[in-house]
Amino acid sequence: MFKPKNKGQASWKGVAGMLVLALALAGCGSKEETPGQNGQAEAEKPLEKVQVVLDWTPNTNHTGLYVARDKGYFKEQGLDVEIIQPGESGADQMVASGEVQFGVSYQESITMARIAGVPLVSLAAVIQHNTSGFASPAEKGIDSPEKFEGKTYGGWGAPVEEAVIQSLMEEKNADINKVNIMSIGNADFFTAVKRDIDFAWIYYAWTGVEAELRGEKINMLYLTDYSDKLDYYTPVLATSESMIAEKPEIVKAFTAAAAKGYKYAIDNPEDAAEVLIKAEPDLNAELVRASQKWLSPKYQDDAPRWGEQKLSVWENYADWMYEHKLLEKELEAEKAFTNEFLPQ
Repeated sequence: MFKPKNKGQASWKGVAGMLVLALALAGCGSKEETPGQNGQAEAEKPLEKVQVVLDWTPNTNHTGLYVARDKGYFKEQGLDVEIIQPGESGADQMVASGEVQFGVSYQESITMARIAGVPLVSLAAVIQHNTSGFASPAEKGIDSPEKFEGKTYGGWGAPVEEAVIQSLMEEKNADINKVNIMSIGNADFFTAVKRDIDFAWIYYAWTGVEAELRGEKINMLYLTDYSDKLDYYTPVLATSESMIAEKPEIVKAFTAAAAKGYKYAIDNPEDAAEVLIKAEPDLNAELVRASQKWLSPKYQDDAPRWGEQKLSVWENYADWMYEHKLLEKELEAEKAFTNEFLPQ
């Protein structure tokens, strides 16, 4: 998908410090079997109502959550899960404040949040490797970072954008001062590159696949082609430290069901796409099907199980951010994520 405007822009200092989670659990006592009622099964416990907030509009990064909801995997775990879209404050702050229990986030924004004292924790990597990069119409000839010189980049206005562009250009001894950087907010990629800009940061699984369907050739410069440190987890499923400490059984149940949903999408991309299309009928069905086919093999990729995260990946990207003066101090990476709740 086109890079979200509010990605990584949350004002973390405003929500720094431990945020108390005010989650009221529904009653979970079970009814005893009445003597004399031969064969009566014990009444089921009521489902626990929780919410998961998306990072952006629904797309194939989120398919596993829709599958888990609509095929009953969350219900199997005792959960009644509502999938919602972010408000003005953004998904991360909604999770950090306890407004919702779970969210779709990114390694970079969780890193910045934790540096600011906001205790978000990544529970699972939705996609094992970074599939984002800088895209431009092929006719513009931007097929290498040094060709950013003299061109206009359109983004959402976060400091990390300029740092990443600079990092790629330095590999080619090019000068970022020769790049015109402007914010284009929520503008459509295909409209923007025809009217205002030359290149932008996209996820290939959505905008790149859409370009294929449109028959519009693009040059795609993946971040991972230029630096191993930029192969970070984006997106991830996240929660708060408070949620982990106070309701670990709910965190485990949510993560287990989500893992089953993404595993289903890996094994059944065609049917998983139909689940998302049915749930979100305003989406372009052709794009969803094509995107799901492209993305499903990349959910787990070379990891031993879906969702697993490596300490080295968290450390490498945090080191990169620190080196580029995007962090005020070094990250305690081992506290930023956990594999504890993933099913074995």
